[in-house]
Amino acid sequence: MKYALTSLLVCSSALWAGNQQPPPESTELNVNCRYTVESVEIPHELQSRISRGLRLEFQSLIGQKLNPSALNDLARRMRDELNVRAVTHRIVRGNAPDHVKIVLEVAHRRTEFDLSIPKFLYHSTEGWTAAVQGTTTIGTNRFTLGLVSDGDELAERFAGLRTRYENRKLGTDRVRLRFEFDSYHQQWNRSTLNALNALAREQGTGLQDGLPGIYRTRKNFEPVVTLVVARPLTFSFGTSFERFQTQFPAARTESANAAITTLRYERHWEDWGSDQRTLEAGYNLRAATRVLASDFVYARHRWELRYSITRGRHTITDEALSGLITGRAPLYERYILGTGSLLRGWNKYELDPLGGSRVAHNSLDYRYGMVDVFYDTGAIWDRGQEVVARHAVGIGLRKSSFLLAMAFPIKDGRVIPTFMVGMNY
Repeated sequence: MKYALTSLLVCSSALWAGNQQPPPESTELNVNCRYTVESVEIPHELQSRISRGLRLEFQSLIGQKLNPSALNDLARRMRDELNVRAVTHRIVRGNAPDHVKIVLEVAHRRTEFDLSIPKFLYHSTEGWTAAVQGTTTIGTNRFTLGLVSDGDELAERFAGLRTRYENRKLGTDRVRLRFEFDSYHQQWNRSTLNALNALAREQGTGLQDGLPGIYRTRKNFEPVVTLVVARPLTFSFGTSFERFQTQFPAARTESANAAITTLRYERHWEDWGSDQRTLEAGYNLRAATRVLASDFVYARHRWELRYSITRGRHTITDEALSGLITGRAPLYERYILGTGSLLRGWNKYELDPLGGSRVAHNSLDYRYGMVDVFYDTGAIWDRGQEVVARHAVGIGLRKSSFLLAMAFPIKDGRVIPTFMVGMNY
């Protein structure tokens, strides 16, 4: 009896760590460790600020017995990642018997400063990609200054400065405002330059189906408003004023000013079999038009869908991507496969050094503990070209936001594996 009472007191003390008092919703609960976690609620405006690995670890609590020490450890890690004064949690009654909900709450400093690495990757065929940024938060206002050198995302390597201002509560927490300014200079792979030269020799021009040439520098100013339509659904709209100095076929300054809209949906839930499920979907449109004094007129569509299911230590994730460009778009808008996250194992310059105006891609991942096995398939092409599907397989180790992986393209002849290591990509 003495042992049981001691265990109950220890468990109760750990359960309410970080709270001055148990919340009113919880006073009727018999506070011990026999409850099952029904859901974990993270403030919506903070979900994009914490690492994907930490979000997945919070989700892994769903369907498990309440573990106060693990919960407190994750809350401390969230506090360190966000650089906030405190992260506390409330335990409230769930919808099912013997189930509880975890509600996370953040106490901000009046002024915060956070230094982070949003992306870091070494790719054996593309080299290094890295970004570092510092963020100062004052109330609902956030100011960000970052440096980036990225050889993975586009056909070129771009390096330069990113600055951003955000107001996370414009009158109401359902409306947010963001201004972003980027300034980059470019380095071009020899394969891209050779492909452009070959087109010029064949057609006597640097254009193919409206394809423009390379550029030395690129600057972008982007104001965006985000509306929280419903907690799982957000809608963003704004404009992008982009100017770049072309280098080929002639040196001049051109603009690609576009209206942008983004619709995103994200939902996490647990079914009665204790399976944890996540569904994320998004659609993005960039429409450059003469109305905005743009030298380019085009529409760039991008659809994304991600679904994952977790049971115990097993997680299966399927991610799909498709894209379409109509009209004449700059090279940085064209789709790329053969990167650190899309059609892993292939070399993007072997697939298409100029990118494509159409893309379709699917990635299937199976994870057990730290072991991650994946299969990618995708195709990239332009209007009138034959659609050729490529495939790749790989295996790696993933811990939180860190990944070490080896990917193999599936093709005839000699196969050279691609080695990748990094985090937050």
